[in-house]
Amino acid sequence: MRIEVALIGVAAAWCAPAAAPVCGPVAAAFRIPVRLPQRHGIAVTFDDGPHRQGTPAVLEALARADVQATFFLVGEQVERRPGLAREIAAAGHEIGVHGYRHTLLLRRSPRALREDYARAADIIGSATGAEPLVYRPPYGVFSAPALAIVRRLGWRPLLWSHWGRDWEARARPEAIAARASRDLSGGDVVLLHDADHYSFADSWRRTVSALPSVLESASATGEPLVTVSQST
Repeated sequence: MRIEVALIGVAAAWCAPAAAPVCGPVAAAFRIPVRLPQRHGIAVTFDDGPHRQGTPAVLEALARADVQATFFLVGEQVERRPGLAREIAAAGHEIGVHGYRHTLLLRRSPRALREDYARAADIIGSATGAEPLVYRPPYGVFSAPALAIVRRLGWRPLLWSHWGRDWEARARPEAIAARASRDLSGGDVVLLHDADHYSFADSWRRTVSALPSVLESASATGEPLVTVSQST
C-alpha cells in the first residue's frame, strides 16, 4: 500500500505542470508564462514548422502587414527544410524551440529530454544562425523534469493566452480569427500554426486565411505587434 501511494505521489509530481495551458492557477504556480512579461504589445506566434507550403504563405502575410512574429520550430522539420528556417530568421522573425520531436513530454525520461533539446538546439541554431531564447513544449504540456531542464538551459518557457484552435478538423478561418483575437489586449500571446505535420491535413490553409483578420484585430488595439523577446 505504501509503495502504491508513493508511486501515485511520484506520478502526480511528474505530471503536475501538465494542466498549465488550460488552468491559470497551475501556470502561475509553476511560473509558466502565458502572457508577455511587460504586459505591453501583442505577440503572434506559430508552432510546428517549418512547412513547405504553410511557412512561405505565413511569411508572405506577415510581410504584407509589416509584422514580426515568433516561430517555435521543430528540429525534425528544420532538418528536412533548413532553407525555410533560414528564411524565417532572415525576415527578422524570432526563433523559438518546440523540441526535436513533437511528442508528449509526459512520456519521456529526463535523459531523452536532454538529448532531444540538445539535438533541437544544434539543428535549429545551425540552420538559422540564431540562438533561441524561448521554448514551448509540444501540445503546451510540460512534465516537471522538462520544465526544470528547460530552465537550466536558460530558455524561457512560454505558453499562450489566446489560440485559434486552427488544428481542428472543422476549424474555419472565421472561427479561427474570432477565437484568436477575442478581447485582445497588451501582453497577450496568440498561438497559431504554420504547419499541419501534427494536425489535420491542410489546416495551415485555414490559418493563412484567418491571419490577416487576426493581425488587423491585434493592430486595432493600439498595441504594437512584437516578437516575444522584444517585450522583455
